[in-house]
Amino acid sequence: MLSCTDVSYAYADRFCALDQVSVDVVAGQRLALLGANGCGKTTLLKVLAGLVFPASGTLTAFGQPLTEQALEDAGLSAAFRARVGFCFQNPDVQVFSPTVRDEVAFGPLQLGLTAEETATRTTDVLRLLGIEDLVDRTPFELSGGQKKKVAIASVLVMNPQVLLFDEPGASLDPRSRAWLDDLLATLSASGTAVVAATHDLDRLDQVVDRVVVLGEDHRILADTTPDEALADRDLLLAANLVA
Repeated sequence: MLSCTDVSYAYADRFCALDQVSVDVVAGQRLALLGANGCGKTTLLKVLAGLVFPASGTLTAFGQPLTEQALEDAGLSAAFRARVGFCFQNPDVQVFSPTVRDEVAFGPLQLGLTAEETATRTTDVLRLLGIEDLVDRTPFELSGGQKKKVAIASVLVMNPQVLLFDEPGASLDPRSRAWLDDLLATLSASGTAVVAATHDLDRLDQVVDRVVVLGEDHRILADTTPDEALADRDLLLAANLVA
């Protein structure tokens, strides 16, 4: 669905974040991007989401090259944004509308869905996430965990084929984290690709199918199964995931 080949990226053209990284995102697969803080996990998500563009290497989305110039085409951009959803680590940078209802409805309305269809989708996704009672609240009336659920709802309402998460468990209590794990498993079983950046090893072998480990040199150290990654202490030490 998405494919990076030898992608490199540096902030301000000086600070390396990715160095010749190649990753494929496969339909129905739950992929964890593992690595210490600063290794490039979030940057790789932003590349996959078309928010930043590699200095070198190539990115393809659904079989077509994805470049900054290509996304200037309104039709291609709308199609891509409808198919790829990105949930940021901090929901405060994502939740901005006056009410929860407005927040969840924003994406579908921007892509031209009718008010009636948008209202139906909004109601369905709020019910799915169990946050119907928040519908008229403003963002400052929400807890951190509630904001996270609203941010997730604003992505799910688009029915994306690829879901990108930066630290999906952040701001969630244990019950909500278990709920999110179950939700992502259900979405994956229906064919949605899920990519989550994390350095949390807890329950990794239960919630993902594949692991890409990024090193502090911003290169890929391993592309393997969660069981194999967790059993390789030398790999975890090299990636600064254990002490």
